Amino acid sequence: MDEILIPICASADVVEGGKGIRFPVVAGSYETTGFVVRYHGVAYAYLNRCAHVPIELDWVEGEFFESSGLYLMCSTHGAIYDPQNGHCRGGPCRGGRLRQIAIREQDQQIFWQPDDFVRPTRA
Repeated sequence: MDEILIPICASADVVEGGKGIRFPVVAGSYETTGFVVRYHGVAYAYLNRCAHVPIELDWVEGEFFESSGLYLMCSTHGAIYDPQNGHCRGGPCRGGRLRQIAIREQDQQIFWQPDDFVRPTRA
């Protein structure tokens, strides 16, 4: 079976510790968003859903990092997550984690890969 890669954005659009880029996905049976951020030079993508309560993390579209730029933060309850693996490091989700979305960076582009739970939206 061929590997499916769905474009998100140009690599240059995801700046170290800056705004994340949201992209549409279907998670289970719900249309929602994923997001990609860059941390220590590497792009990471997650389902835009807090591990504590299934709500979007960003407080303003694309704003996922808290003020120090070290952690991703849920805008509603203040849960903080490690950007490299999605593990909750503090707040009401302690011990939980964000659902990672597989991505690939090639040819100055970032692509995501669907799996059994996170799929593309229907056109």
